[in-house]
Formats: sequence, C-alpha cells, structure tokens
Amino acid sequence: MSLKDKLPGQLGFGTAPLGNMFRAIPEDEAQATVHAAWDAGVRYFDTAPFYGSGLSEIRLGEALKQYKRDDYVLSSKVGRVILDEVEDAAARDLGEKSGVFEHGRPNKIVNDYSADATLRSIEDSLKRLQTDRLDIVWVHDIAQDFYGDQWLEYFNQARTGAFKVLTRLREEGVIKGWGLGVNKVEPCELTLDLSEAQPDGFLLAGRYTLLDHERPLQRLMDSALAQNVEIVVGGPYSSGILAGGSHFEYQQASPEIIAKVEQIKRIAAAYNVDIKAAALQFSLANPAVAAVIPGASKPGRIAEDVAALSAIIPAGFWQAMRDAQLVSERAPLPIDEVKA
Repeated sequence: MSLKDKLPGQLGFGTAPLGNMFRAIPEDEAQATVHAAWDAGVRYFDTAPFYGSGLSEIRLGEALKQYKRDDYVLSSKVGRVILDEVEDAAARDLGEKSGVFEHGRPNKIVNDYSADATLRSIEDSLKRLQTDRLDIVWVHDIAQDFYGDQWLEYFNQARTGAFKVLTRLREEGVIKGWGLGVNKVEPCELTLDLSEAQPDGFLLAGRYTLLDHERPLQRLMDSALAQNVEIVVGGPYSSGILAGGSHFEYQQASPEIIAKVEQIKRIAAAYNVDIKAAALQFSLANPAVAAVIPGASKPGRIAEDVAALSAIIPAGFWQAMRDAQLVSERAPLPIDEVKA
C-alpha cells in the first residue's frame, strides 16, 4: 500500500506555525485555525515535538479531541525528546534554523534518535496530542541544516535506533508508516540506498517547491518513485516567501531570492494566476508527490490553500515559467499531465 493510499487527499495541514514559529500566536487563533482546516475538509495533520517544544502538539490535540479519531490521519516525529526542565528558547543552537521557535515553550529539547528515545518520544507525543495512536511517524531533521558535519553521526544513530523501532511498530500494526521528515535531500537518498530500511515515504520540506526544486530532480524523485516511496511536500511556499511573506529557508530572504520571486510574480500577474495556486499545483504535478502540507497560523489562510488546489491555471503560465527558466526543464508540470 502506497503513502497515497494512507493519506486522505492531496492537501494536509502542517502545524509548525502552531508552535509559535516566528511569532507568538494567541491560543484562540491557533484553535480557530485547526477548526478552519477541519471545516474546509482537511483530514491530514502533521506536527512534531520540536515545534515550540511540544506546543504545536498540545494545541493540535486540544483542537482535534472533539473529532472522531478514525476520521483523520495524524503524523508526528521522533528524534527530539522534550523535558520538563526549561532553558532559554532564544539561545538554542538549531544550526541554520536558529530563532525559529524562540516564542515557543521553554522546555529543554534533547536530540536523541536511539530506540529508547524513539519509544519515549512517541509516548510523550500521544499524551500531548490526547490520542491513542499516530498513523505516520517521521524521523526528524537528521540532516546538515541542524547538525552540520555531525549529521551522519545522527543519521547512523537513527539507522540503528529509530529506523528499526519504527519498522517493528509498522509490522505490528501500531503505526501505518514511517519515513524521514527533513529539509535536505541527501538523508532521503541515503535511506533509499539502505537494504535494511524500507520507509513508506519522506516528508521533504522546502526542497520541492516552485522556487527551489533542482536538487531532488537530479536523483531523489525518480529513485523514490521507483521504490514506491512517495513524498509529502512540506513548506510548499518556501517558508512563506511564495505566500506574501519575507522568509525563505526559515530566515529573511536574500536579495537573489526576492528577485526571483518578483520574476515569478510578474509572470503570474500577466496570466492572472495566484502564486499560492501555482506553488501547490507545481509540487503535486510530480508523480512522486503524494500530498502537500502548507502551514497556517490564521483561519483565513486555510480557505486560500483549498482554493489554490483547484484553481484553473492557464497553460501559458507554465510555458512562460519554463521559457524563462524559472522552473527546471526536468520538472513535471500540470500541462505535461494534460498532454499525457
């Protein structure tokens, strides 16, 4: 059974913003956003202990507890254990993502991908989420952006710990699937090359977007498709820059990125295309992609995401993007599906 068969549709809700990503979100606003997603028909919710030191899970659990558990799919992540001990959230060393959750809870975060830590992480997540099970579990951030030159050490810890535990839990029917939840392509490629690990998919954030997609097209997308390992695209708006924000890769966008976005905006304006629609439909045009999970911190954003998924985009827009070399010539586009 493929990941597409496990997910209820192509649009999910990435709840990193509920962990107070970039700003402190009022509790009522966070709750209203989850309920707006539900009312819009979204039935796949993704979270992680890392998002605000458990805050995203707590808020999501509070919102979802009124709905029947069998009516939605829930994924969270392992690799970080949240302690009762507190620390200065703004002073954490998060590699390239420093400061992302400085408005989250101050609970100390411990990086640990061992077997015991994986089981503890899942148990703690279930308590915060007020639920009895997770459907999908992603191994979180075993990549260069968080661990620099040490990332392979963490990867190997996960390979001998988390990977084996999650494989067993899947075989026992405790979870429906597992994979990596990362912002880099290399850990996914490395996992596909392992004979002992058979993930169901990857949650790849920010790497297969309208703005940034060249690297996974070199090998990952074809290899994943060949092994029936499908991709959930996280961060389809490239941390917000494609949705009217100012962040790219969780930091303030560079002048070069801003200039590229302006080029896309000009073509979009010429064809009366909403960039959010182009972003979601671009990612989903790749046959290896099972779903997209944009994040949101305001209820109104959810309706925009749902509308973007079904918006009609003229073929001329995609051809203009290709002609301007703003999308890779190797990237499947919605017009290619029509031709097929």
